[in-house]
Amino acid sequence: MATIKDVAQAAQVSAAAVSRVLNKDENISVSPEVRTRIFQAAHALGYVSPRQRKAAEVKTHLTIGVADWRILRPDRHNVRLSSLTCLVQMMTDQYEVSFVRLAFGQPQKVDGVIALGVFTEAEVDFLRSLSFAIVFVNSGQQSYEFDQVQVDFERGYEQMVSYLLDRKQYTGIGYIGGIYDGPGGRIGVTRAQALRRLLEKRGLYDERLFHIGEISRESGYELACKAIKEHTLAEAMLLGSDEVAEGAMDAFREMGVRIPKDVAVIIYQDLQTLESKWPTGTCLEMYPDYVWENALELLFGRISGKRSQAVTVMVPTRLKIGDTA
Repeated sequence: MATIKDVAQAAQVSAAAVSRVLNKDENISVSPEVRTRIFQAAHALGYVSPRQRKAAEVKTHLTIGVADWRILRPDRHNVRLSSLTCLVQMMTDQYEVSFVRLAFGQPQKVDGVIALGVFTEAEVDFLRSLSFAIVFVNSGQQSYEFDQVQVDFERGYEQMVSYLLDRKQYTGIGYIGGIYDGPGGRIGVTRAQALRRLLEKRGLYDERLFHIGEISRESGYELACKAIKEHTLAEAMLLGSDEVAEGAMDAFREMGVRIPKDVAVIIYQDLQTLESKWPTGTCLEMYPDYVWENALELLFGRISGKRSQAVTVMVPTRLKIGDTA
């Protein structure tokens, strides 16, 4: 059985810090990163503090459905769901939550729904049939029936372009990404389009530097190899997904392209489909923790009956500066 010392060692902090964080001591001053590291270590080791054991006796158990088929291929794993339980533990002692991935037209018993992306009216009706408590994330819903979290994608792109061109003084930005056409619609189109619009405003868009195939590791590898051979890599490249990034980075390594000396790399992170191999890399995070936290807070408010009025929250994307750009 794991001990508090085991958690402290895994999180690389003191046992006292672990105890105070897990017991929700509001007087301890630690960074959000350290707090997250402690909860993740405790979760991975299966350590439950005495306070958590006591709280567990009165916790409400919820099952939350995640509708992600509009932004993630159905044949790809959503690895982000495995970390949401830990996030809930950091947020509240009131609920114990299980997360399940939903599929359109396949009913599941859930207490609430987090729906990501833009849905058709038929899809909205299906989600409504599952639960009265629904939070739409970046859906552009015109109705005030539902709670919404709107993600400021454009601002995230603007921050990225400004960082690369104005601060780092790179001469241009290119793109390697993919598009998936499936029953839930097209995925991946807006990623390249948003970058193109911003570059066109600056007179810096070059069609030769945009390489688009499928959303897969294999496609990322092939597109990167082709770009290297044809000398169509910009000084900075946005890689359109985790899978594409994995293939492109393998191609860069095999063909001797140094990062960031030869090419600066930014990885577009939507919902994670892979555990990151570049935890210190520069990323454009579209759904960082605070997006999920806001969605969960809104959902808990609806489920508990504390609020009946729909609320819309606007949150920014996050440009995480790392060592690849």
